[in-house]
Amino acid sequence: MTGAIWNLLLGLAWVLLSGDFSGLNLLVGMIFGYIALLLIEPQVDGLKGYPARVPRFIGFLGFFIKELVQANLRVAFDILTPPWHMQPGVIALPLSARTEMEITLVANLISLTPGTLSLDVSDDRKVLYIHAMFLDDEEELRRNLKEMEHRALELFR
Repeated sequence: MTGAIWNLLLGLAWVLLSGDFSGLNLLVGMIFGYIALLLIEPQVDGLKGYPARVPRFIGFLGFFIKELVQANLRVAFDILTPPWHMQPGVIALPLSARTEMEITLVANLISLTPGTLSLDVSDDRKVLYIHAMFLDDEEELRRNLKEMEHRALELFR
């Protein structure tokens, strides 16, 4: 987290020093800040692992946007076509996430995706109960949700 804050501060410093207060200039400043942090990472203990997280975050963002678009299209298709194809149901998903923050992140990412909703976490925090709008292939849904959890957890571990 320290690396992200330093990267943002370096990007803001770039914006202030250049005098161009645009989002694109902030992005350029953050790229230059990332390169600077990449170069000094071996000497600063607080930056350990930060340069590796940025590409993983960008990859996760692309993955999540793809999943979001696919889920939106599937829900929209089901709403717009007269015979509904949904088969709603509730599944129990075993969690790899252990901390409160990880469980909350995974549950919120699942709820953000149209067609799925996180309902509850078991008392031992090892199972997440999910309502799915399309439960025609339960194993494929579990595989997709576990992949989303795995990619999300890679960002913090």
